[in-house]
Amino acid sequence: MTRWLNDDEQRAWRAFGLASRLLTDRLERDLLAAADMPPTYYELLVLLSEAPERTLRMSELAQWTNSKGSRISHAVNKLEDKGWVRREHYAGDRRGWLAVLTDDGLAALRAAAPAHVASVREHLIDLLTPEQLGQLEEISQALLAHLTGRGPGSDLQ
Repeated sequence: MTRWLNDDEQRAWRAFGLASRLLTDRLERDLLAAADMPPTYYELLVLLSEAPERTLRMSELAQWTNSKGSRISHAVNKLEDKGWVRREHYAGDRRGWLAVLTDDGLAALRAAAPAHVASVREHLIDLLTPEQLGQLEEISQALLAHLTGRGPGSDLQ
C-alpha cells in the first residue's frame, strides 16, 4: 500500500525539489558567466587541487563525482585540450590512468573560485542563519549517508 505524502510532506518535498533545481541552475549560470567553466570541470579541478601531488586515478574521479568512467574521460579530454589537466599512465595498473592538475589548471581554478564562492554565498550561505546552516548540513549528511550507502559521518565532501 502506498504511503502518500500528507500536505506538510508534499509542501516540503516540492519546495526542496524546486529550490535544489533552481540553486543548481543559478550556480551553473554564474560559474559559466564568470569563468566560462561548467560546474563539472570546476568540481574536477577542485578534487585534483586537493589531492596529493594534484593527482587522482580516473576511477577515483568517477567515484567522487558519482559519474561513469566515460563521462569523466570525456571531461578530462576537454580539460586536457585547455591545458588544465594531463593524463599519465598509472604505474600499478596497465589499464589505469591518472589525471594530473597542471599549473595552468590550478591558475584557472584560482581565477574561477572567487566568483563561484560569491555565488554560493549569495544564493545559499548568506540566506541562512547559523542554525539553519547547521540543519542544512545535518540533513544533507543524512541524505548522503542513505544515498551513498556510507555510514553517518563518512567523509562525503
